[in-house]
Amino acid sequence: MAERYSSFTPGGTAWFLQRVTAAFLIVVLAFHFFLLHFVNHASEITFAGTEARMQDIGYFLTMVLFLIAGAFHGVNGVYNALVNQGLSGTPKKVVLAVLVIAAGLLIVQGVWVALVMRGMI
Repeated sequence: MAERYSSFTPGGTAWFLQRVTAAFLIVVLAFHFFLLHFVNHASEITFAGTEARMQDIGYFLTMVLFLIAGAFHGVNGVYNALVNQGLSGTPKKVVLAVLVIAAGLLIVQGVWVALVMRGMI
């Protein structure tokens, strides 16, 4: 039988956060789909409506946390998948740096847009 290998250390911080963000993303994604695809249909979504929803501090914080959790979960998952495929040495460090920079830029841009939609910038 093949040996199971994972770059995640069971019980480690990255392992734990990957599972916590997955659970959070499932719940918030369900909320997102329900609100923006069933309560409000795609043709009814406008910038004004988005600005109105972002005025609710709970909605605003949920969307910002959704962005941060999604970015972390995606980057951590891609990185660990590559490590599991044998990525090591300098290429591993370069990939990690590129992924962290990309996630950072995504989060900064997303928070900036959320703040603009809330009227804070």
